Amino acid sequence: MAENNKVAVVTGAGTGIGKAAALAYLKDGWSVALAGRRAEMLNEVVAESGAGKRALAVQADISKSTDAKMLFEKTVAAFGRVDVLFNNAGGNAPGTLFEELTHEKWLDVVGVNLNGMFFCSQEAFKIMKSQNPRGGRIINNGSISAHAPRPDSAPYTATKHAATGLTKTISLDGRKYDIACCQIDVGNAVTPLTQRMAQGVKQANGEIKPEPRMPVEYVGQAVLFMSNMPLDVNVQFLTIMATKMPFVGRG
Repeated sequence: MAENNKVAVVTGAGTGIGKAAALAYLKDGWSVALAGRRAEMLNEVVAESGAGKRALAVQADISKSTDAKMLFEKTVAAFGRVDVLFNNAGGNAPGTLFEELTHEKWLDVVGVNLNGMFFCSQEAFKIMKSQNPRGGRIINNGSISAHAPRPDSAPYTATKHAATGLTKTISLDGRKYDIACCQIDVGNAVTPLTQRMAQGVKQANGEIKPEPRMPVEYVGQAVLFMSNMPLDVNVQFLTIMATKMPFVGRG
């Protein structure tokens, strides 16, 4: 695919949804900065893409504001602008009873899922506001948990509800600068983080049941679809999920 002069930043790009989105962008001709904590996994995705200089691996812990700033400085130095930020990086504390959740684990999940999303969004916002042509799009990875919690998921669910608030606020504050902000909510894509669902996870009634999952490549395609809209069009919220997963009416 020929280059299209559009630039995306994808956090958590070394595996799962982030990898699928990065590969979808690169196949479509975008230039992509792939961010993550593990450099070797980022480099593997870059090699798999075969995109050459259109793919930039940046080792970064986006829960640190200094790393978020560095990520965007390197992106602009390499590609000149930022058209899309996909805030995908996230963590969880699955299956931990509320009363047994440590404060350290709470802070870890909030640090990546919420603080990291804010740090990256703010850096992208400042660039999009001042670049020429002006504007861009910020896509936040919300999750089905932005709508309904699973048992024993306080930090993940709380941060994903917060992501929705951040999405709406950035969408409002970005209007005057031609910055669109939207959210994709994913249910049960096949990734390392959802492997346990194939074996069985706790349901709202306490039973342990396996849940259907869907190929993660479809999530990458959905992110690309949102990204390719002109800036006067915004897919504000998009839910993509395994058709038979227990979400609609679960509980």
